[in-house]
Amino acid sequence: MSGQDAYAAAGVSTSNADSAVGALVSVLATIDTGEPSRAQLRNGHYANVLKVADNLGIAISTDGVGSKVIIAEQMAKFDTVGIDCMAMSVNDLICVGAKPIALVDYIAVEQANGEMLAQIATGLKIGAEEAGVEIPGGELAQLPELIKGHPTPSGFDLVGAAFGTIALDEIVSGDSIEPGDVIIGLPSSGIHSNGLTLARKALLDDAGMSLEDSPPELGGKSVGEELLTPTAIYVKPILELLRSPVEVRGLAHLTSGGVLNLLRLNTDVGYEFSRPLEAQPLFGMIQQAAGVSDAEMHEVFNMGCGFCVVVPPEHADAADTLLRTHYPGAHVIGSVNDDAGRVAVTPTGLVGDKDGLRKS
Repeated sequence: MSGQDAYAAAGVSTSNADSAVGALVSVLATIDTGEPSRAQLRNGHYANVLKVADNLGIAISTDGVGSKVIIAEQMAKFDTVGIDCMAMSVNDLICVGAKPIALVDYIAVEQANGEMLAQIATGLKIGAEEAGVEIPGGELAQLPELIKGHPTPSGFDLVGAAFGTIALDEIVSGDSIEPGDVIIGLPSSGIHSNGLTLARKALLDDAGMSLEDSPPELGGKSVGEELLTPTAIYVKPILELLRSPVEVRGLAHLTSGGVLNLLRLNTDVGYEFSRPLEAQPLFGMIQQAAGVSDAEMHEVFNMGCGFCVVVPPEHADAADTLLRTHYPGAHVIGSVNDDAGRVAVTPTGLVGDKDGLRKS
């Protein structure tokens, strides 16, 4: 299989999603409030910033846990997905340089269950404390006609919207990125919260494993435990970096789209990944089981790198040293060039643009 074939076969078409989002955004872009827009960034960035005072903006981002909730339902283990919910929103928020301050959650359930909700809340609490944010409110909806569990009646969906503050003259937009800049990669904790539909099909259907199986590649962890490993929260190390003398020109959370996420920052330049971080064994298991191409793996999954920082070359050593105190596996993984709008992963021979990755 090539391109996004395996993911589409598993039930998720990213090309359809991209065109659908385009249709959605094209309508929303015509909203007329009768006043100038407060938005400071273009659509398509990780978050946006709304001007609320002369040099003060409120950053906002929203995301969910996706089909990772199915693994939680099947294992009857709900105390980690709240961390994922927090991570997916606050990791996007810090990509514009904002300090996250709060998240509100939306939980839709098939049937209200106090024990399950307490476990979900435990994960949200852990994530909130790790990100340094409050959860001042939220919403619980019982929707048995819409939400069906695996197994029933334990179905649920979990979404969060994060808010942060940023001085308008300190927004990290990516616009200042230029050829010669350096890319530093921060390790992921595993699969995070993207590509779980393909992962489940590959491991449980194609390879015939169960969530309780503990293949040697996972070092004693079961398949279910590995898939439920919470998404890393990068807030505190990135805020420390932003407070340092290092000039930070771009910040990228590697989610769906993988390395192509760098194109969200600036398409006037190109990005070359010459020394990628090592991918966890789970990704090799998925690729082998489903026969997924290198290109699709690098588009669907983070492949061991959950976050990227772009800095000028003269600040690379200082940034690398600071980030290694939090993530010993962090290192310089690539650089910026003048091949506008293109991404290359040189060890795999992959090149790509907004239309996807392919072999060079």
